[in-house]
Amino acid sequence: MVTEIEAPVQTEDGQAVFFTDTAREKLVELIGEQRAAGKEAHLRIMVQGGGCAGFSYGMFFDNQVRPGDNVSDVDGVKVLMDDETLEMVGGSQVDYADSLLGRGFTVNNPNAASTCGCGHSFRVQGKKGQAEACH
Repeated sequence: MVTEIEAPVQTEDGQAVFFTDTAREKLVELIGEQRAAGKEAHLRIMVQGGGCAGFSYGMFFDNQVRPGDNVSDVDGVKVLMDDETLEMVGGSQVDYADSLLGRGFTVNNPNAASTCGCGHSFRVQGKKGQAEACH
């Protein structure tokens, strides 16, 4: 099923990350569960060294905005990224997949010079990551 891409989540400097309808709905649902449990939660998207190709994506709930964070809004949910992450994922499309192969958020990153077959690891031209064996 193809989902429409809504307006981008855009930061003050104009870089954007796009969330499909499916990803937006799942994000709002998950954050709603956190809030119902009395927790303040935002989505943090991060890039870290590692994975087969040198960098890997990470997403987790964070309860604080840190100095220097790029903050954007997805249907009332704060999405947080540091400068390095935004530089590497700006222009990406975030989707949510639920299939026999698994479920979770996926990132289609136009900045990736290459990716690993697992879909969680990538390389960006001009940046050295920390490649590890595939699990």
